[in-house]
Amino acid sequence: MLRRMARALQRAGFATLNLDYQSRKKPLEELARDIHPAIAAFAVEHDGPLHFVTHSMGGLLARVYIAQHRPQRLGRVVMLGPPNGGSEIADRLKDISLYRSYFGPAGLQLVTSGDATLAALPPLDYEVGIISGNRFLDPISALLVLPWPNDGRVSVASCKLDDMADHTTVKASHMGLLLHPAAVRQTVAFLRDGHFETTRAMWRTARDAHRAAG
Repeated sequence: MLRRMARALQRAGFATLNLDYQSRKKPLEELARDIHPAIAAFAVEHDGPLHFVTHSMGGLLARVYIAQHRPQRLGRVVMLGPPNGGSEIADRLKDISLYRSYFGPAGLQLVTSGDATLAALPPLDYEVGIISGNRFLDPISALLVLPWPNDGRVSVASCKLDDMADHTTVKASHMGLLLHPAAVRQTVAFLRDGHFETTRAMWRTARDAHRAAG
């Protein structure tokens, strides 16, 4: 699902490492240890700042990872649809055996009451840009459980962090954030400039690209 994003970042001049991890089998602190060797090796192979682009629970994992294994050349972090404030869906389903068996220990850390590992994280001292979705495909979960606006899995309010550098919303569902052209452009913009593009700037960029293609 992150291949389109990776290709866009490569076209913008970034080297990429597309990481997979056992999100349904281990808690966040163990997952952070699991991904460390690959990230450390990637940092050795490439010069320049080490940025992170995450989706959903990956944003929480990035925060835990940076707290445990902060890279010397830490750059910026873009989070797409992160449940930084927890997920009301996790609150509703955490005691159901099917949810617990499918999402595992890390899924239980997504509750809005605050997980101990996440609560112990230090304040952000690096630049974080957060992209929220405000469209949903599952009307039952979105309308009956989540505060509006939301992406069908995480509310816009829950995505935010008090000390984030910037925030923007995209007309996309939770999974759609990975593929939406605006989310991809905004990710590149934040990694490059430290802030998201305004709506007017994005329209001008899209218009110029259309003219160049024509």
